[in-house]
Amino acid sequence: MIVTALFLIVLIGGMVIGMPIAHALVLTGVALMWHLDFFDAQLLAQNLQAGFDNFPLLAVPFFILAGELMNAGGLSRRIIDLARAFVGHIPGGLGFVAIGAAVLLASMSGSAIADTAALATILLPMMREQKYPPGYSAGLLASGGIIAPIIPPSMPFVIYGVTTNTSISKLFLAGVFPGLMMGAFLISAWWWIARKHKLPAMARVAWGARMKALLHSFWAMMMPVIILGGLKGGIFTPTEAAVVAAVYALIVSMFVYRELTWAGLYEVFLAAGKTTAVVMFLCGAATVTAYMITLADLPNLLADSFSGVMGDPILFMALMMVFLLVVGTAMDLTPTILIFGPVCAPLAMKAGIDPVYFGFMFIYVGCIGLITPPVGTVQNVVAGVGRLRMETVIKGTTPFLLMYVLLAVLFVLFPSLVTAPLAWMH
Repeated sequence: MIVTALFLIVLIGGMVIGMPIAHALVLTGVALMWHLDFFDAQLLAQNLQAGFDNFPLLAVPFFILAGELMNAGGLSRRIIDLARAFVGHIPGGLGFVAIGAAVLLASMSGSAIADTAALATILLPMMREQKYPPGYSAGLLASGGIIAPIIPPSMPFVIYGVTTNTSISKLFLAGVFPGLMMGAFLISAWWWIARKHKLPAMARVAWGARMKALLHSFWAMMMPVIILGGLKGGIFTPTEAAVVAAVYALIVSMFVYRELTWAGLYEVFLAAGKTTAVVMFLCGAATVTAYMITLADLPNLLADSFSGVMGDPILFMALMMVFLLVVGTAMDLTPTILIFGPVCAPLAMKAGIDPVYFGFMFIYVGCIGLITPPVGTVQNVVAGVGRLRMETVIKGTTPFLLMYVLLAVLFVLFPSLVTAPLAWMH
């Protein structure tokens, strides 16, 4: 109880006073060291450095770079144009375009914030011009954006896999079918909204123009085919897949679509470098805390405390998902993984939960937290891009949030929705 209380008080206290999460993590590790009479500055530095000196984590900077290249090089825009050509003529068609584009972009990026920003920048002005309700439009774009961390390639899956020693390839494959289900649930919710508000449709695009849009997006569409095909065929590892994605996006952006200049390439590398530095420092800081959590035997202590629910997998999963949702409403996905992944994953294994299934659920519920107040990281992105009040975005997100919660309940009650497609794909 003392170790748990010290861990939570120092970590939460640091964040409450405005300390960066990475600094709060290091401070928490130091506090646990002092409590256990194990303080060693050299050991602290070694664990900090070991946190980002990790081969599988190389996937993170390359996937970040691939996402930046996609947005700067025109790949994202062509995916949206393709979806608009095929479903824009349906009443409320721009919403269906957003969902289709979100699923396609998710299979290439893996970043909720990057995908949401791309969708909102292009589609929000068009939705506003078509007189769509601004709240529902923004809410749909935010909800579509969080599909990105579920469908591979996914940076959160990479970070979770490295942090908890879970197979990243299996996590990737586990996200494919549930990610498509997320899109299907969004379609059903948007269909009801479009029908209720009698939303307009865009002009039908001729088949010739559709084929032209398909041809223009061909090179962009090949990226998920290469990544998933390579992973399933055992041609390359997730880390190598990230490198392939980045190199492919670079070649297509500069030499096929020719929308990325050498000056623009510098800006892309700069933006990707800044984001990578933040993520890697978080990983290093979390390793310090994770090492002390292991040394303090915190997972086993918590397992003894919650032994009453460990024998009921469904009850355990339900309680764990509620806890992670509460945590996810207060912080971003990456810190949630780094802080609570090393604690929760051993508990799940003791409860007899499949580690890949639990890892998927951990990320899925964390994604829901990205569109849940009070923080709502992805909602803030849409509000900023669309210059909307946060209250408007929150209200518009509610029906889609409820659909995602319903889907989470189904995943808890029927784990085979995740594990069966995974076994077939693997």
